[in-house]
Amino acid sequence: MVSYNPKEWFSFIFRFHKADTFRKLTPLILGIAAYSGLIAFLELEYWQLSQNSYVKGIPAMHGLLGFAISMLLVFRTNTAYDRWWEGRKLWGSLVNNSRNLALKLDTIFGKDFPEERSFFRTMIPTYASVLHKHLRSEHTRVELFDDNKHKNILDAIDHEKHVPNQVASLMYRHIHQLFVDKKITGEQLLFLNAELQSFTDICGACERIKNTPIPYSYTVFIKKFIFIYIMTLPFGYVFSLGYYVIPVVAFVFYVLASLEMIAEEIEDPFGGDANDVPTEKISQKIQEGVEDILDGA
Repeated sequence: MVSYNPKEWFSFIFRFHKADTFRKLTPLILGIAAYSGLIAFLELEYWQLSQNSYVKGIPAMHGLLGFAISMLLVFRTNTAYDRWWEGRKLWGSLVNNSRNLALKLDTIFGKDFPEERSFFRTMIPTYASVLHKHLRSEHTRVELFDDNKHKNILDAIDHEKHVPNQVASLMYRHIHQLFVDKKITGEQLLFLNAELQSFTDICGACERIKNTPIPYSYTVFIKKFIFIYIMTLPFGYVFSLGYYVIPVVAFVFYVLASLEMIAEEIEDPFGGDANDVPTEKISQKIQEGVEDILDGA
């Protein structure tokens, strides 16, 4: 995720970064400009359709369609942002729940159970780490950080299956064994289970966002609408703008296509794009917070 100061207004105008839409759209913008120049040349030098009174009504049609396409893009952008913001809230909940679980375990165990503190000091951050990789659709590897005490347990995880569920299952089993060994009471088992359940709930909600994109028909319709609108735009405004239609059409295409590209990027908030939710950084913060709470194991 790009870190920036929102108060530096003017510096944004001249700043180009990896995720900037202008950089990605430059070849298409140049192509649209060349196409608009060709239409302008043919109209001004050969066709001269402006002499036809019926053709002069084309700009009015584009004005009506422009309002419709703006409404579609507003809805598209808002829907994509809602998905991004929900993803960020879910990972914020994971941070809070990880800290709450660590605080409860710290209170229950004190300094008398170093092995138990060490186990959860590794496993809680591991869950955040594997969830980050799971949502990125990468080959999920179990991060051990600087602690190899539980390597034999984590090596038993099947990387071809749902790794976050397996890590959560290890913590569930360990909590249950603590109850069987009478190291924790039934009441303590219940409120620790509630924190562990929240991990799986967050994972399921993140998977719902990732695996349920905007309906295909809606996405295709917007792209087709933008394409047809831009391709016909030179015919509507070449009569009044002449060759100035070239930069005008190129700029309109840049605005419309950029909005669609931004929506495409943020509708999957767990990818590796610059504007996605910084899940890797958040998982590192979870590790630091949990280690600080359960330190001294």
